[in-house]
Amino acid sequence: MSTIKLKARVKPQYVEVKGLIKHVMETGVRRDDSGQLIPAHYIQEVKAYRNGELVWHAYWGPSISKDPYFSFRLRTGQAGDQIRVQWLDNRKQSDEAILELV
Repeated sequence: MSTIKLKARVKPQYVEVKGLIKHVMETGVRRDDSGQLIPAHYIQEVKAYRNGELVWHAYWGPSISKDPYFSFRLRTGQAGDQIRVQWLDNRKQSDEAILELV
């Protein structure tokens, strides 16, 4: 099961892509109930591709909230285009999701 939910809307002037990533996004400075530090675990990079071409790239860090939401616009797009979004975290875990524009 993917940790990424994607939606896209094709408009005459642009394509709007919205996404939500299910991730704990721990900063590494918070403590659990016993007083122990919770190890850092956060997304470092998010990339989006349209038909295999990189179109959006973000660098994130521990200050991003749990289950982060993101959105971006593409100047062009049409039905059949494939949008692929990938993330990579500081523990080298990753995931991706693919959406075909309708």
